Amino acid sequence: MNGDLRGENRPTVPTILVVDDSTAIRRILGRALAAAGYRVVEAADGSAALDACRAEHPDLVLLDIDMPVMDGHTALREMRADPDLASIPVLFLTARTAGTDVAAGLELGAQDYLRKPCEPAELTARVGMALRAKALEHALARQARELNELSITDALTGLGNRRSITATVDELIATRGADCAVAVIMFDVDHFKAVNDNYGHPVGDVVLRIVAQRLRSAVDARLLLARWGGEEFLLVGVGLDAAEAFAQAEHARHVVSEHPFATGIDQTIPVTVSAGCAIGTLAGFAAALAAADGALYEAKRAGRNRVLVANEIYLN
Repeated sequence: MNGDLRGENRPTVPTILVVDDSTAIRRILGRALAAAGYRVVEAADGSAALDACRAEHPDLVLLDIDMPVMDGHTALREMRADPDLASIPVLFLTARTAGTDVAAGLELGAQDYLRKPCEPAELTARVGMALRAKALEHALARQARELNELSITDALTGLGNRRSITATVDELIATRGADCAVAVIMFDVDHFKAVNDNYGHPVGDVVLRIVAQRLRSAVDARLLLARWGGEEFLLVGVGLDAAEAFAQAEHARHVVSEHPFATGIDQTIPVTVSAGCAIGTLAGFAAALAAADGALYEAKRAGRNRVLVANEIYLN
């Protein structure tokens, strides 16, 4: 579990962990930080600091270098090796004048350092800068995640898009192996051009959203459903044989066409889909996709509103 997901009852003010073997130093720093509005917890050595980090998950750690039991360098190394603690910003505290220990700490991942003794104004300024830098880092990471999510999501239907399929196939190859069997099912909305021509593109968009909703409700949640483009939708699942793929596609076809689509006030449109299925391997995904597309084409030629499996014919 990472720090962002811990405890919904976390204090609203930032928590600072002050780690120093000197009780006097801890109290001096603690008073200055408390006066600046921070919540302060304390630890007397590196080992106790790790325990406090796991219990409190502070927003920042002030970490002394020279301490008994476990020094600051070792404590920071342990923090960076622990996924739950790795992202906590650390400012080193040192009374030494040489820069070698500070440089070693910065190489381990400390954000900054303070020399003891330090003025309260400098302390709060450095702490504030480190917290703002961490907040900016979190905001940028969140924006990157949101942009990535947008890049793999179809804006009209909320389903994944082609990029989501490509990314998932790559992940499956890495986790399941290139020889893993994969079922590919291509759906296409029948006579969709006529819907746009007769009712207009806004109604066509409504039809696509309803198709997406019905397909999502009909297929196994473990399978990946995406809008492939235009009025085409793709369903991908590992471990399915031809009969299972056909059963999934046939059930989805029935769910889509079972009831007319309500596309406006007192306006309903009967909508059906055709589908083509193919079985291949993850390494041969492109070939399986082409076979499914070919089976879909044959389903259209055979009269639409039906499912065909590549090299096998299943009629209604």
